[in-house]
Amino acid sequence: MGTVTIGVSIAVPEPHGSLLQERRAGFGDAAASGIPTHVTLLPPTEVDDSALPAIEAHLVEVAAAGRPFPMRLSGTGTFRPLSPVVYVQVVEGAEACTWLQKQVRDASGPVARELQFPYHPHVTVAHGIDDEAMDRAYEELSEYEAEWPCTGFSLYEQGADGVWRRLRDFVFGGVVVPPQAGAPTQSDTTLPTR
Repeated sequence: MGTVTIGVSIAVPEPHGSLLQERRAGFGDAAASGIPTHVTLLPPTEVDDSALPAIEAHLVEVAAAGRPFPMRLSGTGTFRPLSPVVYVQVVEGAEACTWLQKQVRDASGPVARELQFPYHPHVTVAHGIDDEAMDRAYEELSEYEAEWPCTGFSLYEQGADGVWRRLRDFVFGGVVVPPQAGAPTQSDTTLPTR
C-alpha cells in the first residue's frame, strides 16, 4: 500500500484551457506544462491509494447532487503578497464552485481537510515566478474573457513526474444549464446526458 496525491477540479474546456496553459508557460511558469487549466475544488491532497474507491464513490454522490451552471471568467486578480499567484477571475459560477468544494471536503467524507487559505475560485495563470513576469501576466490577461456551461468536475492524480493526469470525470445529476445573465431563455440550453 502506498499514497497518491490527488486533486479535484473543474477543467477549463478548449480552446480556453490550452490557451491559458500556453500563456502560463509563456510567463515562465515551469510547472505550467504539467498542470491542466482548472478551477480547484480540492487542492493537492495525499491519500492512501486504497482510499481511492471510497473517494470516487463520494465524488459520484457529490456530482449527483450538483446541477450544471454557467461559468464565466473575466479579468485578473492576485493573491500577492500572501501567495505568489496571479489568476483569471471567476465572475460567474463562483457560488456553485464554493458549494461544490464544501461538499467534496465534507467532514463526513473520505477527503475531509482544512484549507490553508479561505476558498476563492480562480484559474491560476502564474505561480511562484519573478515579480516582473507576475506583473506581465496580470496586465496581459486583464481583459481575458471566457464562458462555458459547467457540467461536472474531475478527479486528478499527480504522477511521480509532477504531471497531473485526469483519472475520472463526474457529471452533474441535472441536465439543464441556467441561461447566462441577460441572455434569453431558450429550450436549447438543455444538454444531452452522457
